[in-house]
Amino acid sequence: MIEPLTVCTLPNCMQCTMTTRALDAADLPYTVIDLTTDAHATDLMHQFGYTSAPVVVARVLSWSGFRPDLIAKITALRDHPTLAGK
Repeated sequence: MIEPLTVCTLPNCMQCTMTTRALDAADLPYTVIDLTTDAHATDLMHQFGYTSAPVVVARVLSWSGFRPDLIAKITALRDHPTLAGK
């Protein structure tokens, strides 16, 4: 099973909504961190050079913005027989 992704979001953020909907459609688990209430997450986001939401963090990959291409890659890796232990 794939580890849950972390999605750092802002309220009323269209790209954040599009990202979580795409993750739901791909059946990828994730947890949401609201950047307006978590100062530590906001500081980390800025330390890593991200300036816009959402910020998605996977085990070895992170990105900012709505990136359906990267969501598709993570989904393909999850479903790959060798990597999934099938």
